[in-house]
Amino acid sequence: MTTNETNGRFGGYGGQYVPEALMPAIEELRDAYERYVLENEDGFMDELRAHLADFGGRPTPLQRADQLSERYDAEVYLKREDLLHGGAHKLNNALGQVLLAKYMGKERIIAETGAGQHGTATAMAAAHLDMPAEIFMGETDIARQRPNVFRMELNGATVTPVTTGRGTLKEAISETMRDWAENVEDTHYVIGSIVGPDPFPRMVRDFQSVIGDETHEQILAKTGDTPDSIVACAGGGSNTMGAFHEFRDKEDVDLIAVEAGGSSLEVDEEAGVAPNSATLSTGEEGVLHGARTKLLQDEDGQIMESHSVSAGLDYSGVGPELAYLVDEGRVEAVNVDDETALEAFHRVSRLEGVIPALETAHAFGYLEENPDAVGDITIVNVSGRGDKDLESVVAETEERDLDVEPASSVFQEAGE
Repeated sequence: MTTNETNGRFGGYGGQYVPEALMPAIEELRDAYERYVLENEDGFMDELRAHLADFGGRPTPLQRADQLSERYDAEVYLKREDLLHGGAHKLNNALGQVLLAKYMGKERIIAETGAGQHGTATAMAAAHLDMPAEIFMGETDIARQRPNVFRMELNGATVTPVTTGRGTLKEAISETMRDWAENVEDTHYVIGSIVGPDPFPRMVRDFQSVIGDETHEQILAKTGDTPDSIVACAGGGSNTMGAFHEFRDKEDVDLIAVEAGGSSLEVDEEAGVAPNSATLSTGEEGVLHGARTKLLQDEDGQIMESHSVSAGLDYSGVGPELAYLVDEGRVEAVNVDDETALEAFHRVSRLEGVIPALETAHAFGYLEENPDAVGDITIVNVSGRGDKDLESVVAETEERDLDVEPASSVFQEAGE
C-alpha cells in the first residue's frame, strides 16, 4: 500500500500547511526524526527503548479476557496499555518526543491535552528527562479532568487554561501552535496524536507502533495465530495507529476504528455544532492544524465544534494516515454513542476488574453491539485506565439514569 510517506503524504492527506515562520522548525524536526528515529543515529532508539522499559514498564501484557470471551463466544484479548506508567499509551510518544527534543538541543517543552493523559505523560517524561514543560488545556477539559490537572502540576509542569471556543482539544492545539511559532528556537511542541504537519503523524505513529509490535509477538505466543481483528477507539488516532501499524499489510486482520457517535450523527450547522466526534464516518476533506485530513465542517468549510462524553475523543479532526486507510478500505470506521460507551465502562469494570478509560469504553461498546463482526480471535487495545473519568462517569450515569450504576448506599449511610 503506497502512501508516499517520504513527502509526508498519505494519498491526498497530510502535508505541511503551516505559517512560513514555522517551516524552519518543521524542517529541523523532520531532519531529526529521520536521523534519530528512522536511522537510530547516536543510539537514540536504543536509549528510548531503555526508558520505555525501565521508566515506562514495557512490555505491557496481552491478557485473555475470560468473562468477555465467554460472553461473546470468542477469544477476546486485551492489550493493557492502561498498565503503562501513567495509565495510558500516551507515554510511548511523550518519552520519544521529549528525548528527541534533548537530542535536538531544545530547552523547553510545550504540549496540548484534552483528556489530560497526554499532558500527564508529557509532564512525567519532562520531569524524568529534566526538561521544563508547559501544558495547554481547554477550560472545559480542565473542569472534567481535574485529577490529571493535579498530576501534571505535581510533576512540575505549568498548566495553562485555554478559554477560546468550547475550551476543548481543538482550541488547546491552536494555542500550543501559536506558542511554538513564537518560540521555535528553544522550544519543542510535543503533539499528542497522529495529527499536525509532517513529520508529526509519521513520528507519533512510529513511537506508538510499539503497541502493535508487542501485540503481534504476544498473540502468536499465546495462540500460534494472528488475530481476526483489532479494535481500537479513535479520536486523533495515536492508539489506533499504534495498534494497527504492525498489521496494516496483513489483509486477513480486520482493523476496526471506533469513533465517538456522541448523542447523534446529525449536524446542527446553524449552531455550528456536531453532537459527535465521528470524523472518519461523517467528515469531509479539509485542512486543520497543519495537515489535510477529514474534518467535521459545515457547507462553507467552517470547522464544527465536536462532542463526546469522553474528553480524549472530543476533536473535530483525525490523523491523515487513518483517514487515508479508511478511504482505501483497509480500516473500517464505526461509531457508538455516549450511552453505549458509558454502559460498556460499567460492564467491563464489573466483568473483568479492568476500569477502562471512557475512550476505550467506546471500543468495548462496539464489541457488545457487534460480537459476530470481530471473528474468533479479537484484540481490544485498552488505551488507558478510567480513573481519570470516574467523576464524569458518575455524573453522566446519574443524569441519564442508566441502569448500570453501582449501588451507592454506602455513601448515603456514611453521610447520615
